[in-house]
Parts: sequence; C-alpha cells; structure tokens
Amino acid sequence: MSEARGDVGGDGSRTQARHQAIIATVKRQGYASNEELARLFDVAVQTIRRDIRTLDAAGEVLRHHGGASAPSSVENIAYPQRQIRNRSEKDAIGELAAAAIPDGASLFVNIGTTTEAFARALASHKGLQVITNNLHVATLLAGSEDCRVVVTGGTVRVRDGGILGPDSLTMLSRYRADYGVIGISGIDEDGTLLDYDAEEIRASELIRANSRKIFLLADHTKFGRRPLMNAGSIDGVTAFFTDRTPPAPICEMLAAHDVALVLVGDDVRKRTL
Repeated sequence: MSEARGDVGGDGSRTQARHQAIIATVKRQGYASNEELARLFDVAVQTIRRDIRTLDAAGEVLRHHGGASAPSSVENIAYPQRQIRNRSEKDAIGELAAAAIPDGASLFVNIGTTTEAFARALASHKGLQVITNNLHVATLLAGSEDCRVVVTGGTVRVRDGGILGPDSLTMLSRYRADYGVIGISGIDEDGTLLDYDAEEIRASELIRANSRKIFLLADHTKFGRRPLMNAGSIDGVTAFFTDRTPPAPICEMLAAHDVALVLVGDDVRKRTL
C-alpha cells in the first residue's frame, strides 16, 4: 500500500489538492464511483467517502450511494435532500434573520428551505403578518395566535410546497410589506443571484419590489453555485445573512452598495438593518 493509499485524511495541502482533482473529475465525467476515484487517486475508499461528504456539504459535488455527480445548472437538488443538506447552518441563519425582525412587522417569505428555517425561528414573535407563496412556511406559522398568515392563491407544487402561477403573482403585487425575506439557489462571483425556475424568480422580484427592506438568506454552499437563470443582483438587498464570509468580490460589492453582511455569530441587536 502506498503512502497515499494509507492516507486517512492527509496533510491539508495534499487533501485540498485531491479535493480539487475530484471536483474536476466529477464535473468532466458527470458521475464517478467511489471505487473509481479511489483507484484514480490511489487512496482508500473510506478516504474518498470522507472527501465526497466534505465536497457535498460545500456544494461542489452531489453525493450519491456509491459515488458523486456534478451539480446541475438546470435542475435543483431534490427537496428532501435540500431539507437535510446543511440543516444546522440553515437553522442558524434563520434564527439570526428572525432576531432582526421586530414584533408587529409585516413580511413576505418566499420559497426555500432556508426561509423555512427562518419561519421556524419566528415562533416567539408577536403581532406579525406574513404573506407567503410557500405552503410549508404557512403551515409552520399558522398555529401561532400572534401571527396572521396570508397564503397566495395559485397552484401548489407538490415537490416542495411552492405556490406559483398568475394568481400567486397577482396576490404578491397587492401587498406592501416591511420586510421581504428571500432565499436563492446560487450566487455567482460577480454577485448575480441565480435560480432554476422562471416563476420563482418572478415571485421573488415582486417580493423585492414591494418590500421596504430585503433580507437575503443563503448558506455558504450557494457561493459560486451556478444555476441557469439570472434572478437579479445581491447589491439590491438590504442585508445578506449567511454562515461564512463570502468570496472577496462579493464582500467588496456588499460594501460598495451599503448592503449589511450579517454572519452567524453576530449580535444583530447591536446593528441597525
């Protein structure tokens, strides 16, 4: 067995180099099995499994039983997988953003697992009015006597509880709220917001247009992820809530446009958003 095959984690530089090579291989082939990657890089299959778990959590590859595939620019990860993917990070982001919402506020909340985490964190708030096109958000908040929930009309998308269509858009256009709380599928290096579905993007555009303040919620795996469709720019939001410092170009754009960067661990009570 070579030194590489005996590697159970390796030094940082060797592990990082292998990670980059795995990403390149998976993107080039579309899919690679654990055994194939172990042979290619002359390491144990257990090492590859750990590598793929790490890369999956970072959004660089999609982990499957027995291997990994490349993230798609045209199709999002299945909703059940998104529910559990980076759950603790999404919960932390949701709690951070919820702490910035005062009692008695009105707000839009759109489709996404991170905005659902935000809705769960609103449980102790009082006097809220929430307009949403997310059936899961509505269900999470409907049991609270201190929260009035308005659900848009439209067609419920079974796979993730999104409510879309002309009726949903018409209802979103009728309201003007204090806050628009939105998620996104990807953020390109130049700050472009990216998503997979034109109807979702149109709903998000209406929410942003009809909100006095816009809170964008996204975990670190969305940095550099490249869905196909342009959904606007990060420079148009009021505050960006995330769990890790974004790449330098995004940080520079946020600073240039006075967008607040709020990281997990910050005390939002000491900030004006």
